[in-house]
Amino acid sequence: MTLSRLLDDLLHSTYYGNQVAGVKSLPERKARFATPKRPVHPALFSILETLGIRELYTHQAMALDAVRAGNHVVIVTSTASGKTLCYNIPVLETLLETPGARALYLFPTKALAQDQLRGLLRYREAHPHLPLAAGTYDGDTPPTTRRKLRDEGQIILTNPDMLHSGILPNHTRWGGFFTSLKYIVIDEIHTYRGIFGSNVANVIRRLSRICAHYGASPRFICSSATIANPMELAEKLTGASLTLIGCEHDGSPKGPKSFVLWNPPFLDELMVERRSANSDAQHLMVELIRRRFPTIAFVRTRNGAELLYRYCQEGLQHVSPSLSRMIRAYRGGYLPEERREIERQLFEGELLGVTSTNALELGIDVGGLSACLMVGYPGTIASTWQQAGRAGRGKEESLAVLIAHNTPIDQYLMQNPDYFFGESPENAVIDPDNPYIVLGHLRCAVRELPVDWEDERGFGEYAPAVLDILQESGQVKMLNGRWYWSGTGYPAQISLRNINDNTYTIVDTTADNQVIGSIDEIGAFTQTHTEAVYLHDAETYFVDKLDLTQKIAYVRKADVDYYTQAVTETNIRVDREENERMWNKTGLHFGDVTVTTTVIMFRKIKFGSRDSIGFGNLDLPPQELATNALWMVPSIDTLHLVKGFGRLPVEGMVGIANVIGEVIPLFSMCDVVDIGATVDSSNTGAPTLFVYDKYPGGLGFAQKVYDIVEQVVEGCWTLIRACPCADGCPSCVGSAVPIYVQHGADVEIKGRIPDKEAALVILHDWLGKEPYIPKPVTHARLSTAAPLPPPQPSPREVKPLPEGVEWRIRQRVQTLKRKL
Repeated sequence: MTLSRLLDDLLHSTYYGNQVAGVKSLPERKARFATPKRPVHPALFSILETLGIRELYTHQAMALDAVRAGNHVVIVTSTASGKTLCYNIPVLETLLETPGARALYLFPTKALAQDQLRGLLRYREAHPHLPLAAGTYDGDTPPTTRRKLRDEGQIILTNPDMLHSGILPNHTRWGGFFTSLKYIVIDEIHTYRGIFGSNVANVIRRLSRICAHYGASPRFICSSATIANPMELAEKLTGASLTLIGCEHDGSPKGPKSFVLWNPPFLDELMVERRSANSDAQHLMVELIRRRFPTIAFVRTRNGAELLYRYCQEGLQHVSPSLSRMIRAYRGGYLPEERREIERQLFEGELLGVTSTNALELGIDVGGLSACLMVGYPGTIASTWQQAGRAGRGKEESLAVLIAHNTPIDQYLMQNPDYFFGESPENAVIDPDNPYIVLGHLRCAVRELPVDWEDERGFGEYAPAVLDILQESGQVKMLNGRWYWSGTGYPAQISLRNINDNTYTIVDTTADNQVIGSIDEIGAFTQTHTEAVYLHDAETYFVDKLDLTQKIAYVRKADVDYYTQAVTETNIRVDREENERMWNKTGLHFGDVTVTTTVIMFRKIKFGSRDSIGFGNLDLPPQELATNALWMVPSIDTLHLVKGFGRLPVEGMVGIANVIGEVIPLFSMCDVVDIGATVDSSNTGAPTLFVYDKYPGGLGFAQKVYDIVEQVVEGCWTLIRACPCADGCPSCVGSAVPIYVQHGADVEIKGRIPDKEAALVILHDWLGKEPYIPKPVTHARLSTAAPLPPPQPSPREVKPLPEGVEWRIRQRVQTLKRKL
């Protein structure tokens, strides 16, 4: 059976209820070849022929020519287009021509580094005399192997975390390697965005400084999936000017692919609730596996991966018990040996299915997959195409299905398939000069090598002020125009992937206190709090205790028929206003805020039906986040306009807040977890919409919204207006605010869906559109509160290092100092 026939069968089955919102048939694409200006080295050409490669695609030949010409290069082509050859050929040629040469390969994950090592070793298998000493250097590498690689390795494959904490701080032991370093390969650069990308850019700053110290000037070869700003991102990461080999040069062939937008049906006549996306994903995945089509299903969360795995396993048990053993879950939090085994089983064809977070989105070779299911919009167009590209890695027919959640952005894409298929990928945003991030890397840099005034400029405009604070705290000192490390300890202990360095260990007490995973503090508070049900490898574990002092979650296997979901409360405080302006008649403000989040309770949710079967209270400490935010203060006229229709302005504002967090990723390459949106009246006296970055110091997402606010608000209006519901639903203004959340300034709106009509009145007024006349009020909504006073502007203060930032930097310095 073909995939086309399977899709046709599904559309004519009793299960089908008009779920298909759009189909895009991507035709087969023929290969385009080119010849490089100079032939490939004879020995390497012989190896390539042995591996079945007799010609180079156009982009591979162009990349080879550009690297040979001495350029830094970034290659941006489709998934499975052979980008690896774009850097392996010039590197291996150099090793053949200059035996003492060295290359450093950086991958975002250990799994990808190990996968690429397997690819490199195939060259040596094809030519046993190839002078290639290569290996992965990461946390799983034994000490003896580390020493051998450091002394003899020609190609070191590692990740930014190990480069940051294990290699750069010990660069004197790597002197020979750095002296001969010719290439730095940075693969999958589209993953280096947000907090991770900003940290990695600073690691590369430190790496470049050390290379210069040893007299090396290596070339950068970067590769990326399709994003809107690959050159900008690559140049911010590397600090170098690069040559772009773009999608228009992609010569790789593609098999035909059907891309389906799948929208689960409504469950009620009011068209509010839809069937669970997991339920439809289970049905599709079981059907695909039953017909022996290898399938990957991407989900948004670790919990989602485990839930879908469990559901599919149960469904396959009814079809064939042997098939139920040919599916696994794959996610972060598993131990390394577990992940390696799953990767091996996929590659060798022992598995027919895997449910995964985006951990398998990158270019790990998982064999030939026929179908890809995406349960919920992955957050960016770039990630969606990257995930879809995991199926059909060859010339065979493939299927990709995006299964929508009942959320605003998912439903917008279902209602507007032309937007999705016609829209360009987003911009990847990083902020390497963020002083919170620069602080940690300056401490590392000074310990690695003295920092002079020229080096200061390489770490951004706030670096001098940060170094002055470090000097006051006794961690650095100035001698003859250079900064020297005078602190103690090991400053490279900071995490690159989040600013919260606290990691919790998950211990299974039913298996002699075996460690079964790890999780960051935010995840620990929401997923492994006391009395939570934690899902791991399709098993349910009950959390007996979350030890905040030892940072350990003690769990035990428990056969329960429910899982848990944390309930949080968020409060926000304005600390300093940096910018303000009027947009139409709405006050726009940008500055420093403190966001306090508390996990106050949890829900128990039954497997399958998703019914809420109980609650539990929690007593966990609040978590404070000092960050940047945009806030929008509606005018008194706008508030009176809404009230004049008998509606409550805050209900409309909450609806807009629910939507704006989903819309922003359409304009900036961030995830919905990177940004927060809330409505608060305590700072301004009026219901105010806050949009904030979920990272200390901010990363530029709120700033971007401040700059393009009209486009973002227009997107909110388009999404809400297009929803066919009558009075608001999870697809537009969001779900009801739980009645059991009884904290915060706006408790009167708890327990009902935000007011869609009020939201449209506000949006029309903000955008200067024709006034919107809402439907008559059918039930009382209007608050009897007194008229709200106009907002009062906050004082402005400009300093080289913003006052609030300086205070927090000083706090952070003292915290880091105490950890030493």
